[in-house]
Amino acid sequence: MPLKGVIYDLDGTLIDSRDDLADSVNAMLARLSIPEREPQVIHGFIGEGAERLIRRSLGPRHEARYAEAAPIWREEYGKRLLAKTRLYGGVDALLRIPPEARGVLTNKPGSFAREILRGLGVESAFRAVVGGDEAPRKPAPDGLLRICATLGARPQDALLVGDSAVDLATGKAAGVPVCAVTWGLGERAALASADYLCDTPMEVGELLARLRS
Repeated sequence: MPLKGVIYDLDGTLIDSRDDLADSVNAMLARLSIPEREPQVIHGFIGEGAERLIRRSLGPRHEARYAEAAPIWREEYGKRLLAKTRLYGGVDALLRIPPEARGVLTNKPGSFAREILRGLGVESAFRAVVGGDEAPRKPAPDGLLRICATLGARPQDALLVGDSAVDLATGKAAGVPVCAVTWGLGERAALASADYLCDTPMEVGELLARLRS
């Protein structure tokens, strides 16, 4: 069956949000009187949801302060959602390539995801957006299956596009083929088991065209 729907991961796939996330984490740490971290270290904590980002950034010594830290991080990140975050080059053109049935599945809080997509002018490209606080976080398949149903696509007739091993595991759990992209946060070696591997948004667009024919 031809491809009926495509679901995109957000951070590291559609958007480069690393600097805003790192800045919000360091603002949180400063307010807690905890030493700030190098941005590159925080970048390595991104991709498995806000809770994991916060706990990893606090570290073992301060992880017990998570309940105190979480609302501070949300406040600080809410100030910075679009300060430095941008679409990766070529993504805007990719989002004009069929199929029109598109969704976003992210471990980022859903309200933040929608605000970013709206601010970057691409929210209307998607029929569904599910955040990590709106369904069990990836790699649980629930959110992906919900989006497939919304798009009217059986899992085997959809494609998940993501940049991490978490995305690969999510697709496998849901029975959805996965296209891994190499421009994001994941290591290329960790993506080798994907059904498809693309190095640029243009290559993803070419893949979508092939799968629809």
